[in-house]
Amino acid sequence: MPASKKRSTPQPLLSVVIPVYRSAAILPTTLQRLDAWFAQSRVRHELIFVVDGSPDNSWEILCGLQKNRRKRNLKIINLLRNYGQHNAMICGLAHARGSYVVTMDDDLQNPPDQIGRLLEKIEEGYDVVFGDFRQKMHSPMRRLGTRVVGWLNYRIFNKPADLVLTNFRIMRQEIARAVCEHRTAFPYLPGLLLVTANNFANVTVEHHPRLSGESNYTVRVIARLIWRIIFNYSAFPLRVLTSIGLVTAAISFGFGLYYLVKGLLGVTVVPGWTTTVVLLSFYNGLLLALLGAIGEYVVRLVTDISAPQAYRIREIR
Repeated sequence: MPASKKRSTPQPLLSVVIPVYRSAAILPTTLQRLDAWFAQSRVRHELIFVVDGSPDNSWEILCGLQKNRRKRNLKIINLLRNYGQHNAMICGLAHARGSYVVTMDDDLQNPPDQIGRLLEKIEEGYDVVFGDFRQKMHSPMRRLGTRVVGWLNYRIFNKPADLVLTNFRIMRQEIARAVCEHRTAFPYLPGLLLVTANNFANVTVEHHPRLSGESNYTVRVIARLIWRIIFNYSAFPLRVLTSIGLVTAAISFGFGLYYLVKGLLGVTVVPGWTTTVVLLSFYNGLLLALLGAIGEYVVRLVTDISAPQAYRIREIR
């Protein structure tokens, strides 16, 4: 057949990216529910499961599901090790071909039948739409962590006060491509979306309890996420240290002046003590301020010139 008459494969309208970690028992049900909704809605789509170094047999389960599948719209990616949920999502976005891209968890707390709500909202002209859960089924510890992360998003990424960020979201393909262009080993997807896109919206969706197993969002995982946001996307710690150094320097000047006056008046008993206190106080305070300022520049330089890889792939099927 002439090349001009060859029919190219139509681009999927919707790509669904799902990071996988410790979810082997849920994966068959997750895929079944996704297939059921797409069969009913007749939306052209592709499904992308990214196994993030899961220690269980999630990869083998997905391989079996793919093998027994007639449709060729299931892509599975196995990462070399556990990089983290946001790294796995970035990997999925890089392989998504749809005009719109949905990200969701693998535990069915984001019901597949709610994808339609996201799709309807983004077709109104928005860049990114986040699902706003009618009633969250998360643990108290995760809800507390979500509040802390939400405050950081507001302070660091200038998140609109009325915008609710969740992992259940839909974005345009050009936004997904732009996010993938950010070269960092520690991606934070909500922050990258906030600095990349322009028009955001929320739409109310349902949120269900986890069907099986325990949540992977432990206290340690939440703490690491907060640490990542603070140290990789802001100079907040350095600014705090710089402020402490400046305050210390100011207090040192005051103490230094006080002891200098006492020394000139002959109140000091130990010879040379006044000079030592003045010099140590002044230079220690100045040193803290100087280190903070240098650190600020180092962070900016490292951010500008570093180009690490956020993930490495072991296998794609």
